[in-house]
Amino acid sequence: MHSWNDHAPIYQQLADQLAAQLLDGDPHEGDAMPSVRALASRYVINPLTVSRALQSLVDEGLLESRRGMGMYVRSGARHRLLQAEREHFLRDEWPRLREKLHRLGLGPEDLRWEDA
Repeated sequence: MHSWNDHAPIYQQLADQLAAQLLDGDPHEGDAMPSVRALASRYVINPLTVSRALQSLVDEGLLESRRGMGMYVRSGARHRLLQAEREHFLRDEWPRLREKLHRLGLGPEDLRWEDA
């Protein structure tokens, strides 16, 4: 079971988690997403919350709804998501991380990229 936090609505947290899975290639572009019912059962949340999360991903251009067939990953979704995530990291996360590294006196020689 997944634990949700109070920092964002549950539908947004689910959308973020599903987007991270898309970024990892699961499911692949062109493939169907799990059904609303399956996702609601997996995450133990209301199907309406799942629908809202999926609609958020449709609005972002990552998924498309095929009438009577469900939601499918759009072609180019992973690339669009990767670009957006990189931009967000460099704009919002990297400056804070760089500041913390500087404050702790850590430099490139202290970081091990290979162990990731």
